[in-house]
Amino acid sequence: MTRNARALTLATLVSAALAIAGAAFALNLPAFVFVFKPLTTALIVAYAWRRDGGPPAARRYVLLGLLLSWCGDVALLWPQQGFLPGLVAFLLAHLAYLLAFTRVARPAARLAPFVLYALVAGAILWQLWPGVPPALRLPVVAYVVFLSAMAAQAAVVWRMSNGNAEARRARVLALGGALFVASDALLAANKFHTAIPAASLWILTTYWAAQWCIATWLKPREFG
Repeated sequence: MTRNARALTLATLVSAALAIAGAAFALNLPAFVFVFKPLTTALIVAYAWRRDGGPPAARRYVLLGLLLSWCGDVALLWPQQGFLPGLVAFLLAHLAYLLAFTRVARPAARLAPFVLYALVAGAILWQLWPGVPPALRLPVVAYVVFLSAMAAQAAVVWRMSNGNAEARRARVLALGGALFVASDALLAANKFHTAIPAASLWILTTYWAAQWCIATWLKPREFG
C-alpha cells in the first residue's frame, strides 16, 4: 500500500469512527453525523479514484456506484423524508456495481451464488414484509432484487478469478457484497421489524467495510 493509500485509509477510519460515535452513542452531536457520514464515503471515493481498475468500464461503474452511494448517504441524513430518495440512489448504486462486475464475468456464470442470495433475500423479505408500509413494498422488493444480484455477481467474480493477486481482490469483493447484504438487512430490520441496540454501530460499520471492499477490488496503481 502506498503512502497516499495509507493516509486515505487512516482518514477514512477516523471519519467513520466520528460518524458512528455521533450516531450510535448518543453524544448529542448531530453535526458529527452530518459532516462525517458523507465525508467517510467521499474518502472511499477518493481511495477508489486512485486505483486503475483493470477494464476501464468496470472502474467507471464502481466510481459511479460510490458516487450514487454518497448521494444516498446524504438523503438518509433525513431518515423519514430522505428514505425513498436514498433507497433509489442505493438501488442505482447496486445496478452500477452489477454492471461493473459483469465487465469481468458473464452474468450468473455460476448459479450457486444467485440461488444462495435469492434464498437469503426471500428469508429477509418474509421476516420484514408485515412491517413494510404498502407504499414502500414495490421499491423495497426492487431494491432487494438489485442488492442480492449485486452480491451474487460479486461472488461469481470471485469464483471465476484467476491468478493470486486477482483472486485475492475478488475474494475481498465477494466479502464486500456479503457485508452490504448484512448492513442493509440490519438497517431494514431496525426500521421495519425490531429496534436493534446500537443499530448505527453495526449498520455503518458493515456498510463502510462493504464499500471499502468493493473499492479495493480495483487494481492498485504501481506508483503514487
